[in-house]
Amino acid sequence: MTNEELQQLVNRISLENFHKPFLHQAYFNARLRSTGGRYLLQSHHIEINPKAFEIYGVREVEGIVRHELCHYHLHLEGKGYQHRDKDFRDLLKKVNAPRFCSTLQTSTSTGKKERPLYTYRCVKCQQLYLRKIRLNVKKYCCGKCSGPLKLMQ
Repeated sequence: MTNEELQQLVNRISLENFHKPFLHQAYFNARLRSTGGRYLLQSHHIEINPKAFEIYGVREVEGIVRHELCHYHLHLEGKGYQHRDKDFRDLLKKVNAPRFCSTLQTSTSTGKKERPLYTYRCVKCQQLYLRKIRLNVKKYCCGKCSGPLKLMQ
């Protein structure tokens, strides 16, 4: 699906479900990670995560578009457009829009690197310390006996 096809889809859904035109832009944004889409308050544009289309298809994107159009139309009307507002929740039910999108990433594909663990041992009392961040052993000492620390790795 291209940005032009997405724009046509948003225009069609806006007219069919909300009976109001969508007068701004809708486009894919590959930088979105954990959310299916977002409505931008300043520009009134709608961004959709292309991963939602790749993984789940058009039906999921239609749901995301209905959700974002709820934000869009309520914001322009000056009503409660945030997730916690009653106007927003009522409109979601009326147009059958999902409150949340399907999961777009697994816990193993978060993109964050695993940090190595550093093991330190007190020379005096043998107390062990596990740290994700490397310590300066000249600056820090054992919290139990104030003895010097040694990197074990």
